[in-house]
Amino acid sequence: MIYLENRTRGAGVDAAHVRRTTRRLLAALGERASSVSITFVRDAQMRALNHRHRSKDRSTDVLSFSLVEGEPAPQGGERMLGDVVISVDAAARQAAEYDAPLAREVERLLIHSLLHLLGHDHMEFGERARMVAEERRLAAVIGMPWAYEPGEEGQP
Repeated sequence: MIYLENRTRGAGVDAAHVRRTTRRLLAALGERASSVSITFVRDAQMRALNHRHRSKDRSTDVLSFSLVEGEPAPQGGERMLGDVVISVDAAARQAAEYDAPLAREVERLLIHSLLHLLGHDHMEFGERARMVAEERRLAAVIGMPWAYEPGEEGQP
């Protein structure tokens, strides 16, 4: 199940598209039966979350809060992967930098954050290389052109 909350009404987020895309991504990750919570916020709320959870007093584009990292899937019942929070303001700025529509940048952030929920990281070179390869694979699954320069995606 996709739990979606949009606190940015009128910002251009297509909730139905996000749900469809997330379902396809979860299937490609072998997590078809898993659930995820996705919340869209503005920069001010993202800054507060980033400060509270990472001690960084600035906004960011996406935060991922994993509930399963290193945990086996439960028998029966719902497997909740975790929470994803996306700043629509940051996504819109980044989309403009790449001359891409907001929906494409939201897709990129979904891919990135879902991988974080499943334990991928980009702090070390080897980990970053594996994560970028998986990001590109998932982008192809949803028909997303990869317009990001090497080294730019997945930067901490």
